[in-house]
Amino acid sequence: MNNKKYDESKAKEENIMNEIKTTINNTNEDNVNKINWTKVWSKKYPVLNTYQEQVDIEKYAKEIRRLLDQLKQDYNYSELDAMLVLKDILANVWKNRKSI
Repeated sequence: MNNKKYDESKAKEENIMNEIKTTINNTNEDNVNKINWTKVWSKKYPVLNTYQEQVDIEKYAKEIRRLLDQLKQDYNYSELDAMLVLKDILANVWKNRKSI
């Protein structure tokens, strides 16, 4: 790829990332709660449409609830903060696994 096309591609990618950041910053909790995130993400990841019929959801939900409660107790986090921390830990574990 020549430098001009590369620069245009990087500029386009940077613009998209800036749009995403702006959208996140301008989105309030009410709007977030109106979105069916499973439906939105299932367009990119079809497993999100089908796992409910295959996975023992309650088994995993029980463990997730336990982890959330433990975070709240150990660090005096609110429900939301505990969820955000657990979600971030999961994302980092996933990211580190992918790089192995």
